Amino acid sequence: MTGAGIALVTVTHNSCEDVERLLASAARHLPGAAGVVVDSGSVDASVAAARSHVGVRVVELGQNLGFGRATNAGLAQVTEPVSVLLNPDVELLDSSLAALSAELMRPDAPDRLLGPEVLRPGGDREDSAQLRPTSAAAALGAVLPPAVLPGPLRERVEPWRASGPRRVDWLVGCCLAGRTDTLRRLGPFDERIFLYAEDLELGLRAGALGVQSWFWPAARLLHHGQHSTHAALGGEPFELKARQRRAVVHERLGPGRGRLDDRLQMTTFAGRAALKRLLRRPADRELRQLAALRAVRREQPSLG
Repeated sequence: MTGAGIALVTVTHNSCEDVERLLASAARHLPGAAGVVVDSGSVDASVAAARSHVGVRVVELGQNLGFGRATNAGLAQVTEPVSVLLNPDVELLDSSLAALSAELMRPDAPDRLLGPEVLRPGGDREDSAQLRPTSAAAALGAVLPPAVLPGPLRERVEPWRASGPRRVDWLVGCCLAGRTDTLRRLGPFDERIFLYAEDLELGLRAGALGVQSWFWPAARLLHHGQHSTHAALGGEPFELKARQRRAVVHERLGPGRGRLDDRLQMTTFAGRAALKRLLRRPADRELRQLAALRAVRREQPSLG
């Protein structure tokens, strides 16, 4: 299958090796797909790596304006009917994104956002398809470890485990696809958000406007998870992540749901930490997530 009619849009910030690998995999598996690389003030060879590939349009912003604004700027350059928004640290494994595109362009298909199966280097799936915060299934997953639930119920709590198409509430932003006109109508991203929770905000807002999000595991890709943002921020920014999620949930679902989501998140982190300690495994990450959420709960939630 070819990539005709598909644009791959990615944002770089000192991502030379990642974007080179991504574009090389696209040339192998999706010949004919267009590439749009938006560079956010890189000081490495990201721009040169992107320009070395035929059919790639490069937008140089000259500074880091945030993931959402950069992605929106890239989408403005697209002329193809389908756009796939992806992180530079992903790699195409086959031509399955073409099937994703064909599904989006089916004449009778509704407006939707579709997300593929996302694999880690070890072969495990990432949790790339998510539930609405404070939903009954999300609450169940906070109270009980999903691993103890029976198969069908676990799949409701962790929809990214589904073997077939599954409607979800939002798709993690390392890769999501849609008709270009649909994405433009949505924004797609809220430019008040500099980094983190843009994907959650998009999914909730799209759903409110009648644009559903679907996990579509017939398509797949590999996520290397290089975390260039973590390097730029001096490590995983637990407080920033907690602050952004709280702001999105409070704005999109209301203060009451926001407070409930805080409690469910704290229950999740505390439960995971306790289970890891019981299994004599490190729980530092969960404890730091819990401490970060407790700290930001003292703040007034606000986007931007």
